Amino acid sequence: MSLWDALTARQIARILFTTATLSAFLYLLVQIRGTLLLLAVAIFLAVALGPAVDFFARRLPRAAAILLVYVLILSVFSGVLALVVPPVVNGASDLSRDVPGYVDDLRNNDTIRKFDNKYDITSKLSEEAAKLPEKLGDAAGALQSIAAGAVNAAFQMLTILTMTFFLLLDGRRMAAFLLRRFGGDREQRLRGVFGRIYKSTAGYVSGALTITSINGILTFIVLTILGVPFAVPLAVLMSFFGLIPLVGATIGGVIILLVTLFTDFPQATIIYGIFLLVYQQVENNVLQPFIFKRTVNVHPLAVIFAILAGSSILGVVGALVAIPVAAAVQIMLREFFGADPEPDAQAGGSDPPAPPAHTVEARTAPA
Repeated sequence: MSLWDALTARQIARILFTTATLSAFLYLLVQIRGTLLLLAVAIFLAVALGPAVDFFARRLPRAAAILLVYVLILSVFSGVLALVVPPVVNGASDLSRDVPGYVDDLRNNDTIRKFDNKYDITSKLSEEAAKLPEKLGDAAGALQSIAAGAVNAAFQMLTILTMTFFLLLDGRRMAAFLLRRFGGDREQRLRGVFGRIYKSTAGYVSGALTITSINGILTFIVLTILGVPFAVPLAVLMSFFGLIPLVGATIGGVIILLVTLFTDFPQATIIYGIFLLVYQQVENNVLQPFIFKRTVNVHPLAVIFAILAGSSILGVVGALVAIPVAAAVQIMLREFFGADPEPDAQAGGSDPPAPPAHTVEARTAPA
């Protein structure tokens, strides 16, 4: 007798109904994937901003504390734009005018002159520099399409901030309501897991902001001492790239090194290159272990995989949230699949569990 012959009509109808319901649910998820992505970003922001909101909520109503955090973020963002945009706009026109002079300055360097005599570099750079004003004029047309995309991005950002506001306002009650559905020991276990995920994500965000702020401030100081133009925009650029794990600081440093080639080569290039190498060693071996030792403890292979997967799905945003997501997955795997809890204990800064009572007695009993 086959399997289908052994099934009753009611069982067959139940299987077909379950399959159809699951298919409809998956189809619905595909249709609203954009909204789910916005919700995921809002949840991440709510977790990241949670400690700041909790700090101000001790003295203010929670809604007022959330609005105050929003105002502070907007003020910082506006201040960065005020520092970055005017120099960049003014420098773009100056750059198109001064690039031919920079090319001539390169020609005056003995080392570069030898390569130029062999490979004819400066003549090619001069030809491209002569075309630069025309290319900058053509870029104005592309800015119109960028502006249209910016309007759509602004609407999405407003939606995310609105959802983040309500998650910060009532997120704990929502989570408590959902956890009570499990009841008993499972509720307590899930509370512990979500609590560790919250602390890990919030700690990573605050630590990353601290490290990238230090990087940006030191970069600004070094560039100002060296007399490199656009020190503020370059320092902000370095801070932004510093948020990208593994490769962000290197990419930002290479961009700044290229700028120093046109200002004071080779002195500024060599000095900043030495600063970049020294700072990266200090950040990797001192700052990151000290700041992240109690929040994030993810294996390097998992970090690389998470960054590649996140960047392929969400681009730069995916790379930014890759490590806290990997840490959350690691916490759940250790909790529900019985992985070795020792790294997690180290990450949380807790003491190792005491040995069993009979083990202590066996060690202290007389021979």
